[in-house]
Amino acid sequence: MSEGKPILVVMTAGNREEAARLADMLVGSRLAACVQLLPEIESVYRWQGKIERQEETLLFAKTNSDKFDELEREVRGIHSYDTPEIIAIPIVAGSAPYLQWLNASLFGVL
Repeated sequence: MSEGKPILVVMTAGNREEAARLADMLVGSRLAACVQLLPEIESVYRWQGKIERQEETLLFAKTNSDKFDELEREVRGIHSYDTPEIIAIPIVAGSAPYLQWLNASLFGVL
């Protein structure tokens, strides 16, 4: 298995269809064990000197730190944004059975 740590990767997509494509790719390629889609969020941010507002879909991907670099590369390769949000948050604790399932899902030991 992996020596990496469990992480939650937070991303946004411009719409639900793009978010679904990203989620399918991540789970299908074992870069994430699970991806949750939270539609209809509103993001307010500064882009190219202007304050922007945009409806987006938020993605939460549960994965392992060993998978992050490849996950980022694959998401950037198909994402519609020039600078997509892709940030990792450490999972500092979790139920042992869930974390075992997460690793088994990522590393093919189910």
